[in-house]
Amino acid sequence: MEDFSLNNGSGNLTYEGFRRNSAHMLPVTDWLCDIPENLSQTDLVEVQFKNTRKGYYANTNHLPLRKGDMVAVDANPGHDIGEVTLTGALVKKQMAKYRIDLSRYEIRSVYRLATQQDLDRREEAKAKEQDTMIKARQLAKSLGLEMKIGDVEYQGDGAKAIFYYIADGRVDFRQLIKVYAEQFRVRIEMKQIGARQEAGRIGGTGPCGRELCCSTWMTNFHSVGTGAARLQNISLNPQKLAGQCAKLKCCLNYEVDVYEEATAKLPSREVVLHTKDCDYFYFSADPLAGHITYSTDPRIPANLQVLTPEQAKAIIEMNERGEKPLSLGGKQTTAEVVEIGYQSGSQDDDISRFDKRKKGGRGGHNDHNRGSRNDRRGDRQERVEKGDYNTKNERFERTDRSDRGERGEHNNRRNNESHHSHNRHRDGGIQQH
Repeated sequence: MEDFSLNNGSGNLTYEGFRRNSAHMLPVTDWLCDIPENLSQTDLVEVQFKNTRKGYYANTNHLPLRKGDMVAVDANPGHDIGEVTLTGALVKKQMAKYRIDLSRYEIRSVYRLATQQDLDRREEAKAKEQDTMIKARQLAKSLGLEMKIGDVEYQGDGAKAIFYYIADGRVDFRQLIKVYAEQFRVRIEMKQIGARQEAGRIGGTGPCGRELCCSTWMTNFHSVGTGAARLQNISLNPQKLAGQCAKLKCCLNYEVDVYEEATAKLPSREVVLHTKDCDYFYFSADPLAGHITYSTDPRIPANLQVLTPEQAKAIIEMNERGEKPLSLGGKQTTAEVVEIGYQSGSQDDDISRFDKRKKGGRGGHNDHNRGSRNDRRGDRQERVEKGDYNTKNERFERTDRSDRGERGEHNNRRNNESHHSHNRHRDGGIQQH
């Protein structure tokens, strides 16, 4: 593949730097790849696995790694197979973007370039993922658990499987872990994700014709409210406002700041313009174009006139002085299309469902907050790994992340199970008997 030069000859772009990864998700443009000193600045590399899962590893063996190389990396247990998606100085920039603290992040090593045997074994493991996901959903349903298995990812050597699940509330899946271990005979890891993270992992095309933002570049998810749609005068149709994750589209927030700034320059919609002829009421506005439409009737479009913010403010100042102009002096227009608020008898099409919070006791409140954190903070995960399963003693090893929310969940479980004994180990794991 040839490099591309700018028309004025001032620079060029190498194919290696901007080409996409094989997963076609969360690609990174390495605009420093053609600088000789780039690779010598750090031995860290970014490795991408299935869909949007990425990790950062140290090239301790000083392998000549380039973007697109398939490598075998250290994992627990065994090793994993992934694709190098970034090298050099930009790796630390990416880690800073994802708010990864090097002093707390466990940096594993890159073993070697993947051999053909490694790739064949990886393909064998990938071939089992679809059947495993279907079977996992059936097992979770048979145990009556309120959760959805969204995806299954096998490690490159087939020694471990990651089950991505979505749940509105707290799920006690200890029994499910045992069932999975007996059924699939691999180490089990459970990761809780939000609806937006699931949409990003699946991918797709939005109504704009572009690939989903959550699968191409967006990693931090912020809450989106219906107020963003109202501010931009977008039709409040839930079927159009909702994305593939069944939540409000993230792109509704992209231009909110611009609309807020433009709306701040308009006079209040509560102000009535008084003329000697009649009174005019606010009807609609186009903040970006700087147009305000007034009607002589507060409920329906009648005798519509379009003013600029300056004209409207000038009339308001006259009214404050007790003066009334003969007419507004605006551009007269007609309402060819009067948009009526979207109405539907279905509860799923109710626009207010996006703003509703769970009602009920303390548990419901905590569950809602937990679900919101999944969407705001990204991949908040609850990690449960299955160790050597012993059917006689019914033992399994559980490893938690050390963030505050998950420690709270563990404490709740410990209080509810006072009949179990716990031995804390130095590695942060908890052995339950």
